[in-house]
Amino acid sequence: MDILGNISVYAVPIVFITILASGLSKGEKVFDVFLEGSKQGISTIIRIIPPLVGLMVAISVFRASGALDLIIYAVSPVMKFIGIPPEVLPLALLRPISGSASLAMTTDIIKAYGADSLIGRIASTMMGSTETTFYTLTIYFGAISIRDTGFTIIAALIADFVSVAASVWICTVLFA
Repeated sequence: MDILGNISVYAVPIVFITILASGLSKGEKVFDVFLEGSKQGISTIIRIIPPLVGLMVAISVFRASGALDLIIYAVSPVMKFIGIPPEVLPLALLRPISGSASLAMTTDIIKAYGADSLIGRIASTMMGSTETTFYTLTIYFGAISIRDTGFTIIAALIADFVSVAASVWICTVLFA
């Protein structure tokens, strides 16, 4: 463990010094390049803020409206038939939208059912194998000012569905 502790303490300074040394050895004006990168970073943040605020407002409205509860109620019978426990359905629906909401949901599931229960394991596996699709697309596409997402959202949601199904199947096969 001491080795990992030492690596973690010295990793950032070593990377920083390596970057500086590399730039200086090539004759670059390192500070000027740093300032230029900072300017680009600030302009990227300014481009990302509007879609990010819109996404956060949409998430809040979605959760407060009761639409999530209505969707869960409508889809639960089908999910039970397929074999997906209804207890993890809210997590499966929230995960593509919000990382913090899905983390809170996972915490609640683990508190209610236990970390070693089938439902707790499915929730944990689902949390690790799915992505906050809409948040990620908002950040990435907002950073490069792409408005037309094409088939990206469809492909990402299919990947999330496959991850949810695989989480349930693998945990059921291994732990049930």
